[in-house]
Amino acid sequence: MKTLQRIALALVIIGGINWGLIGLFQFDLVASIFGGQDAALSRLIYTLVGVGALCCLPLLFADEDERVTVRDRKLAYSTEFAEENDPTDFNNDKDK
Repeated sequence: MKTLQRIALALVIIGGINWGLIGLFQFDLVASIFGGQDAALSRLIYTLVGVGALCCLPLLFADEDERVTVRDRKLAYSTEFAEENDPTDFNNDKDK
């Protein structure tokens, strides 16, 4: 995931938590922290959450093949001092 998409996702999560608090407890966390709903800083946070949601919109329509997961990556935990054997390599000639 690109850095912009990670930031956008974080903003959407913040907005989702805020909407959850509004729905459950009628408590607007952003407004209470930044000085009310009409305060400039609160409006800026609301705008950033909205822009973040728009940036996450392509993720909704991305194919499964385009999404990269941790298990798709081949991680190498070798050191610079010695080579390590791959435990999944069953054709290792050293065992013969």
